[in-house]
Amino acid sequence: MRKFISLIVLFVFSGLTYVGAQIHDPVHVKSEFKKISETSGELIFNTEIDPGWHVYSTNLNNAGPTEATFVLEKGIGVELVGGLVAEGHEIEQFDKAFQKVLRYFEKSVKFTQKVKLTDASYFIEGYLEYGACDDEACLPPTQVDVKYTNMDQAAVVAGSTKGSGEAPKADVPSFSFGTLGQESPAQSPVATDVVGGDSDYWKPVISELNAYSGQDSSQDRTIMYIFIYGFLGGLLALLTPCVWPIIPMTVSFFLKRNKDRKRALKDAIIYGISIIVIYLSLGLIITLLFGPSALNAMSTNAVFNIIFFLMLVVFAASFLGAFEIKLPAKWSTAVDSKADKTSGLLSIFLMAFTLALVSFSCTGPIIGLLLVEVSTTGSVFGPAVGMFAFALALALPFTLFALFPSWLKTMPKSGGWMNVIKVSLGFLELALALKFLSVADLAYGWRILDREVFIAMWIVIFGLFGLYLLGKLKFEHDDDNNKVGVTRFFLALVPLSFAIYMVPGLWGAPLKAISAFAPPMYTQDFNLYDGAVEAKFDDYDQGMEYARQQNKPVMLDFTGYGCVNCRKMELAVWTDPQVRQLINEEYVLITLYVDNKQPLPEPIEVEENGRTRKLRTIGDKWSYLQRVKFGSNSQPFYVLIDNNGVPLNSSYAYNEDIPAYVNFLEVGLKNYKLGK
Repeated sequence: MRKFISLIVLFVFSGLTYVGAQIHDPVHVKSEFKKISETSGELIFNTEIDPGWHVYSTNLNNAGPTEATFVLEKGIGVELVGGLVAEGHEIEQFDKAFQKVLRYFEKSVKFTQKVKLTDASYFIEGYLEYGACDDEACLPPTQVDVKYTNMDQAAVVAGSTKGSGEAPKADVPSFSFGTLGQESPAQSPVATDVVGGDSDYWKPVISELNAYSGQDSSQDRTIMYIFIYGFLGGLLALLTPCVWPIIPMTVSFFLKRNKDRKRALKDAIIYGISIIVIYLSLGLIITLLFGPSALNAMSTNAVFNIIFFLMLVVFAASFLGAFEIKLPAKWSTAVDSKADKTSGLLSIFLMAFTLALVSFSCTGPIIGLLLVEVSTTGSVFGPAVGMFAFALALALPFTLFALFPSWLKTMPKSGGWMNVIKVSLGFLELALALKFLSVADLAYGWRILDREVFIAMWIVIFGLFGLYLLGKLKFEHDDDNNKVGVTRFFLALVPLSFAIYMVPGLWGAPLKAISAFAPPMYTQDFNLYDGAVEAKFDDYDQGMEYARQQNKPVMLDFTGYGCVNCRKMELAVWTDPQVRQLINEEYVLITLYVDNKQPLPEPIEVEENGRTRKLRTIGDKWSYLQRVKFGSNSQPFYVLIDNNGVPLNSSYAYNEDIPAYVNFLEVGLKNYKLGK
């Protein structure tokens, strides 16, 4: 039995891995030029994509992420015919990060650009640009350079004066190059051995950055979140009328069945393990049937979000007393009769299975909500971890009461308080149902659930929840007792206070506590809030020179125009008074947009990983800085350095934990002062 428990624990936590700052290389492109005839040809880019990642399609109409395009920088004897064409299994669905319907490819895609050969001699030089994301982060725009010709170098130089046939540039967001909100410091000298600025600023510090420890991976947080969510769900299920009365009956049965106390304890432990096996098997079956990618696709699909919404509304109505969700009675009767006819381990397992069937009317909505929420994480182990945690909480009392039977006398008796818990869960499920309706609303552009409408509905739901706990609102199955105990009174303060907390959100307050649930701020029609943190610089070298003059540490913010998680951090974390004070007063904030399309005065050739590549835009330059200096290429990415470019703490990625972010800033400031 110990081995069995150890295997379960090992299985659950085997997915926990440490992930620090790193370079992601999930897309592998092989290019070729295929001459079809004397007057036509094709540039072909065969693209393989690592599991969990996807590459965005062509012609997204500036929807947010980088669409796949081909840019002809120099063409002699060639003309582009049409645009870039994508071939493969294209997926079209609502994207949680960009809050829009997008098209992308997984596993593989072939991009083709047709060209017209206007001369027997030709020269083609350009690049394929694409954007790649996984479920939690996006990479900066990636370029694949190509050069194909049947001309010698002299002919290329001579022919370049005839016109390049360069493709027109797309419109890009306007963003000033220099300082923000103040006069520019003197331009720092340009070194010849780096892309720009003082060579000390650009010196790689990857090993120094990795020397700092304590950075949690997003996968760790996701798994832990699912485990805690499932465990709390199991504890709530224990307090429902379908489960609580069964606990003393079952434990008493084991104690009376066996005169040997040790035997009774062993049976109770096996009973608890059987509960875990049953629910864990359910989680494994769901993972095997759908797979993590399918679950995540369901969570972002507008149609499935409508189904989730309707399902949670039905569950909420059930908990509020409109009807009762029950499995066919003959199922539980059949299993129960089998348990009576068998003996040994099989009979105990069938008893546990009977519990699962009999309690379904109460546990079903909780499990349904758990699985729906787990699907939004895209975690490989999500359903199994969630079900394991749920079952663990459900099984614990049977073992503990068998171990300490005297505790049975202290158990509160069944009564109206259990119905209060069911109705409370109904209010919570109704509120969470709106989260999934919001996803579908954004996907189809209905605009029926804008941010202020969503917040208003949550204010009403939690306000009614508080009134219910105060006894001012009753449902069909509630008793007629008008007295409200002290405990229930204090519990009522929670939803009522939460409802009042959300009121300023109707006028644009950020409401960090619900930022993960509410629609994005751009859907707010009336917004009076103006308290964002503003960067002092958007140029690395100028910002570093200013920090050296002011003798202050630096906070580098590697971000992107299409990085929604970056906006979430700015809205949910940077608006915190303590965070805002630390950034504005103690640091020089330099914000660097890695997808800034403003062209450099001249392209810069750099050597990276044994090959030569071109930096064409300001965004390319900042992305190159992030890779070579810090060994990372995903956003958001925050790093604290002194005014010589040396790290002061580990890097920080997407995590809306405000105390952790405050600690991140304070540790960096402390290390800067110690190093003076």
